[in-house]
Amino acid sequence: MPAISSNKPYRIGRSRTGLGLFATKPIKKGTKIVRYFGPLLDSRNKKHEGIENKYLFELNNRWTIDGSVRKNIARYINHACRPNAESDVSARKRKVVIRAIKNIEPGEEINYDYGSDYFKAYLKPIGCKCDACENKRRKLRAEERARKKRAKARAEKRAAKAALNGHAVAGKLLNGHGAKSRPGKMAAAKSAIVATAKRGNKRRPGSSLGR
Repeated sequence: MPAISSNKPYRIGRSRTGLGLFATKPIKKGTKIVRYFGPLLDSRNKKHEGIENKYLFELNNRWTIDGSVRKNIARYINHACRPNAESDVSARKRKVVIRAIKNIEPGEEINYDYGSDYFKAYLKPIGCKCDACENKRRKLRAEERARKKRAKARAEKRAAKAALNGHAVAGKLLNGHGAKSRPGKMAAAKSAIVATAKRGNKRRPGSSLGR
């Protein structure tokens, strides 16, 4: 890991994605933080065509900075979709400087947007891990958990209601309420009651009634 002068407002430290560059002093908006440098690659030079790594910074259609050298401290700056710095590119001078676009407090990680091409090639396949994307994923996970919880509560409520209705119906049947009798059976039962009553009113032999 390259040594950094104590008068520089940053340090290399452990980040969510590996190593990152962190502020050690307040950095005001507009401040030039560090230069992104390395050997220049010429697209017209066939020897440079096979060079490929994650630290290539394209200046224009012809010139690209190979920032993979260890002395290039700026290579430790990670991507962010909502960054606190940006790359100030001067293609004519073939120079790139990372500049603060917000006030950066000590302890904050310095980051800038790598651009859509880099994002699609390297970050999208594995998922961007910047704070904005992590917060978005956390919010989506929380919303999904809340949705499942609501669905579960509705299902339990429906099940409890169905069970309650089932007990009510069973109770009515057991108590004889709500059950319909057939007309034929009701008539037969009534005739039997009337016949019994008539038999009970007949005089028995030897009775003194009516004397």
